[in-house]
Formats: sequence, C-alpha cells, structure tokens
Amino acid sequence: MREIRPWIAGICCLLALTTVDWAETRKAGLWEMTTTMTWQHSPFVSGTVGGPSMGGTHTTQACLTQEMIDKYGALLPQSRGQCIIANKVMFLGGMTADWVCSGRISGKGALESTWSDLQHAKGKVHFVGMFQMEDGAKPIEWTTESTSVFKSADCGSVKPMPLPESRP
Repeated sequence: MREIRPWIAGICCLLALTTVDWAETRKAGLWEMTTTMTWQHSPFVSGTVGGPSMGGTHTTQACLTQEMIDKYGALLPQSRGQCIIANKVMFLGGMTADWVCSGRISGKGALESTWSDLQHAKGKVHFVGMFQMEDGAKPIEWTTESTSVFKSADCGSVKPMPLPESRP
C-alpha cells in the first residue's frame, strides 16, 4: 500500500499540471498573423476586385481577448455576423470546429488551430460554399493557412473582432 501512495500522488500532480497547461493555451493581447489564402474555386473573374489575385500572403494584427481564449482557444476568421462555430472540439494544444455561414456567402468550412506554446499558433480553414452575386449564386472554395505570433499584452488601437455564435 505504501508503494501505491507515491504513484497516486504523482498522477494527481500530473493531472493538476495538465489542467493548468490546458487553461493556459495562449496569451491574451496583440498577435501578428501571417495568412496565405489560396482559391480552389473563385466566383470572380481573375483580375477583378475580389478575384483569385486577391489571394496570396498577408500579414495583419489581431486582438485576442481572454473571452476568445476561454470560449474557442483561437483567433477565428471574420464572420460579419453571418457565420457560427459548430461541433467545436478542444484538445490539449488545439481545437477544431465547423465554420458554418449563411447569408451572402453560405457554406461550411473546416477550422483548425494548434499551438505549440503560449506565443505561437497555426491555423487552417478550408471553406466550400456558394457566393450570392447579382447574376445568381456561384460556387466558392478557398483555403487559408496562418501562423500567429504573440506581440504584446496590450492590443493598443487594434480592436477585437466580435465573437461568433456557437452551437454544440
């Protein structure tokens, strides 16, 4: 019995450390995100505003709030109130979810985010759907891959994006 007690104590300590590690997925504050967007199917003609040439790599800054960390663990794509998070699964070092949109853009994306430590993260979204245009709905498909790096606990003038609604 005496030999079992140290094992039980060790397992309890490991569980406590894992719980603390789970709670500290990322740091709230200003993050710099470099995103590469690739169009598999664009509703726009090449060379027009919003066309496939609008893909490529872009670097932006985003404000990650504690509420975002607690609810999703991740920076999420902009939804403009037309997209929700569904089927969210949080796991140690990451999360996955469906990105379901309705409105002018309707369809579903597979969203995933992973983090190796408190200051670095990777994300990916693959979206397939329809885009409502003046001449009818057009198919749309795109993929974004991003890397994010923590910059500061203060977001400065960068405002956080509103949180999307979520469903189980």
